[in-house]
Amino acid sequence: MSLKWSDSLEIAIQLSEKYPDTDPQYVRFTDLHRWVTELEDFDDDPQKSNERILESIQMNWIDEAE
Repeated sequence: MSLKWSDSLEIAIQLSEKYPDTDPQYVRFTDLHRWVTELEDFDDDPQKSNERILESIQMNWIDEAE
């Protein structure tokens, strides 16, 4: 399965599995962007992200962590 920026829930799930001890509430967007692009299944243009997309991923990750 290849991940695109629009797959914010699946990205959040993979991030929560890869970084189980990280509180997503305190992750900087610069780190979040890098971690998303480093996911094995990520297959999208790194330049196509924006603050809204990263915020959506972060909110989904927070929901997954609860």
